[in-house]
Amino acid sequence: MGGIGLTMRWLAEVHVALRSGIADPEGLTIGSALRALGYPTVSEVRSGKLMRIAFEADDSDTAEAAVAEMCRGLLANPVMETASWELRADEQQDAEAANP
Repeated sequence: MGGIGLTMRWLAEVHVALRSGIADPEGLTIGSALRALGYPTVSEVRSGKLMRIAFEADDSDTAEAAVAEMCRGLLANPVMETASWELRADEQQDAEAANP
C-alpha cells in the first residue's frame, strides 16, 4: 500500500437509489414498457444511478472517507436517496508502476 508521501489510485462504484416510499416515475415507466414488451411477470422497477469514480488517496481509510464525503456533499440527496459503494485499489495502476 502507499508509503510516506505516496498516494494510490482508487476506484469507487457508487450506487444511488431513491429511498423506499419515494415515487419513481422512471421506474414505473420502465416497468410498464417491459410488461408491454412481453415480460408480464415484471412487478416493480426502481431506477437509480451508477457512478464510477477514479481518485487518489493515501490509504483505504482515507479513500473510504472521501467517497462518503462525496456522497453526502454532491452525489446523493440524503432526504430522497440512499448511496452505497464498492471501493478498490486500481490494480492496473499498481501493475504499471511495477513494470514501467
